[in-house]
Amino acid sequence: MRRQHLSPVPPARHLLVAGAVTVATAVGIGALAVGGGSSDGSPARPSASGGAPTKAPDGLRHTSVEVSEGGCGRGWTDAIRGKQVFELRNTSSRSAEVYLTNPANGAVYGEVEGLGPGTSRPLSVTLGGGSYAFVCLPEDADAVTGPTVTVPGPARGGGPAAIPVGQQDLIPPTIAYQKWVAGRMDELVLRTDALRSAIHRGDLATARAAWLPAHLVYERMGAAYGAFGDADGAINGTTAGLSDGVHDPDFTGFHRLEYGLWHRQSASALRPVADRLVKDVRDLRDGWPQERMDPADLGLRAHEIMENTVQFELTGRTDYGSGTNLATARANLDGTRAVLRRLEPLLKPRAPWLPELKSDLDRTQRTLERSHHGDRWTSLDRLSRSGRQRLNADTGALVERLAQVAALMDVRRTR
Repeated sequence: MRRQHLSPVPPARHLLVAGAVTVATAVGIGALAVGGGSSDGSPARPSASGGAPTKAPDGLRHTSVEVSEGGCGRGWTDAIRGKQVFELRNTSSRSAEVYLTNPANGAVYGEVEGLGPGTSRPLSVTLGGGSYAFVCLPEDADAVTGPTVTVPGPARGGGPAAIPVGQQDLIPPTIAYQKWVAGRMDELVLRTDALRSAIHRGDLATARAAWLPAHLVYERMGAAYGAFGDADGAINGTTAGLSDGVHDPDFTGFHRLEYGLWHRQSASALRPVADRLVKDVRDLRDGWPQERMDPADLGLRAHEIMENTVQFELTGRTDYGSGTNLATARANLDGTRAVLRRLEPLLKPRAPWLPELKSDLDRTQRTLERSHHGDRWTSLDRLSRSGRQRLNADTGALVERLAQVAALMDVRRTR
């Protein structure tokens, strides 16, 4: 899993800015319209018309809209259908989040986060006929809903919207996912026991054959890593940040065994490593019933599993000799599906692109399985150029689509 090597990310939210979702790397989401433009603290620049729509060099109508506790949404009066830009101006003394919503059901058409006092930022949206209202959520203050504005004409042609997900909505799928992880723990213990037994017998050929099945059981539990805590580093850590690299005493777990098994280390040298791995795995299993995953993280994890696969597995940064990164990537895909199955009841009414996501998953799976031959996997350095290009394209498209899941499953403020 190795998610601890990512750049820091806010634990409960990710930022939708400049047409992208920032989860660890920025990728387009296509799910909601999002604010872009300057966020560097530059002063707000009201239009000369004082809020009246103006034409800009981009050819779109721009409307200046106030963001404040006393004037949320002020300035938008001349409503039209189609693509347009709202220049959101925070005239208050507090930072604020701003949503453009359907006031009847709270569905969000566009959002801007972290709009600082005295700053402005554009929000680009495509509107169909219907009723809309801006909601301003000042920092450390109650939400304020602006006036309802009716856009005349048919609703068709508008951009997508999503009814916000609440913390309570995410509790059932999170509990279901935790139970799924619990159901994998006994197999993890069984397979690591078999790996240790082979090493204790001095049968390193059998140990090499047993290493991958044990490792893949762990990798499939990819969304639980945050709840695993320090156990994740002990069981599946790499040499990143270790001063002595592969010789560092803090290098333990699956990858330490991988290094030893594929670099001709003796069974006697590997026995204490295997013993430590079995102990850590058993401790993880025994302590798991008391752990609690944060429901707000589940959608984010669905994206992070494959994002980390691209960053670590498909770059070879986690290969310590076995050449099995593509097998790990395939296990990570299984882990992603396990999360999505639990989230599907929430995604179905919010994600019209769910069939496309399933197609992306299937296509990536087929691409990975082209490298699977019996009990062997093609190593990264033996992929053909066309095979590598196909793998990059398919996993990249899937990561972008999964970012939409993270965006939709983000718990937003509503009051």
